[in-house]
Amino acid sequence: VQLVESGGGLVQAGGSLRLSCVVSVPGFEFDDYAYGWFRQAPGKEREGVSCISIADRSEYYEDSVKGRFTISSDNAKNTVYLQMDSLKPEDTAVYYCATGSRWCYLQSKNYHYWGQGTQVTVSS
Repeated sequence: VQLVESGGGLVQAGGSLRLSCVVSVPGFEFDDYAYGWFRQAPGKEREGVSCISIADRSEYYEDSVKGRFTISSDNAKNTVYLQMDSLKPEDTAVYYCATGSRWCYLQSKNYHYWGQGTQVTVSS
């Protein structure tokens, strides 16, 4: 399973970015899986940010991003998005998308396939 993230960059505090994760594997049933967004800042452990289950349409968000981040999917494009608004300097991290679980979890141990990550830097 190949996951490719894009959309990261440098933005000022209060700004917005939209991350994309394209899942491209022949025969992979996009609709059967859940997708998570994780982030890892320098010197910190990887943490779950948000997840969505295509199967039951459930969504979850880490407390610090609730009301600011929105996860969505475009099943026709095999793509998962993370819209990030009102960005803060503490959101600075490498953001990863992951899959391999049918259900939505914010714990990385539940996912088996990972993208290479995209850097998000928020300046104050």
